[in-house]
Amino acid sequence: MNDPQQTESRSQIESSPASWEQKTLEKLVFATLEEQRARRRWGIFFKALGFAYLLVVLVAVVDWGVGAEQQERHTAMINVTGVIDAKGLASAEHVISALNSAFKEKNAAGVILRINSPGGSPVQSGLISDEIIRLRQAHPDKPLFAVVEDMCASGGYYVAAAADRIYVNKASIVGSIGVLMDGFGFTGTMDKLGIERRLLTAGENKGFLDPFSPQAPQQRAHAQVLLNDIHRQFIEVVKQGRGKRLKESPEMFSGLMWTGAQSVELGLADDYGSVDSVARDVLKAEKVLDYSIKDNIAERFAKRLGAGAVGSLWQGVAESAASLRWQ
Repeated sequence: MNDPQQTESRSQIESSPASWEQKTLEKLVFATLEEQRARRRWGIFFKALGFAYLLVVLVAVVDWGVGAEQQERHTAMINVTGVIDAKGLASAEHVISALNSAFKEKNAAGVILRINSPGGSPVQSGLISDEIIRLRQAHPDKPLFAVVEDMCASGGYYVAAAADRIYVNKASIVGSIGVLMDGFGFTGTMDKLGIERRLLTAGENKGFLDPFSPQAPQQRAHAQVLLNDIHRQFIEVVKQGRGKRLKESPEMFSGLMWTGAQSVELGLADDYGSVDSVARDVLKAEKVLDYSIKDNIAERFAKRLGAGAVGSLWQGVAESAASLRWQ
């Protein structure tokens, strides 16, 4: 809207006798003022738009939790999905953080680990298992159950074995109690291409498992010692967790997998059930709240910027050539 005083001033100027140059100059001045007002209006609009955008990002980035819903009696659920490693959502850091939140919540009748995992890092699986045992001892009145959906193998079963009880579907895949170290050897290909490997080390075994060097018998034997020791740790955890329920056999710790129905017969699992049925029929708390740690927008953006770009080609080859995981 135009200012009345300014409109009156403009009328007086236009009605007074003046040269055409003065009138033209006056029109230019008023046009400039109108343009400045328009710029201010658009500036305010874009600032408001930017503020609204930042508000939306803030809401998405901040983990607001489940809030008021926690005030009711409920079942706390934590997802262990995908490969268990230090980088994903099934990392020990994420799962342990969620476990502590669930056990501290007084209105949580119990905790369910919903497991869909083929396994992963022995260290990450061990950290989660140790924390489960600690929390169960600290909160004996709050049970923790593992519910297996599609797969609970290797490191996934290492985690499940620490639970009070394990529930499966008849067609679930359970087991794979073993350890795997895999890689590739490129020495034959290098010979054919005439490529010479030049590796300098301080320490005769520093090139241990180098994919571009021949595998030394003593290094292979040492690797087997490592695998056997970690496998022994895995077996001990399963035996301690399952106790007398376990019907041991020579094949049980060989790395084989079984269906959910077979796992119940072998004592690797206790019964059939889903997250909803266990919450409803066992914990008597039908309302299920997800305590899993999720990536927010900032974390996803940071990972997209850094995770793929950081690290050299050699690091990627080395990791692929000598990876250690439950199997």
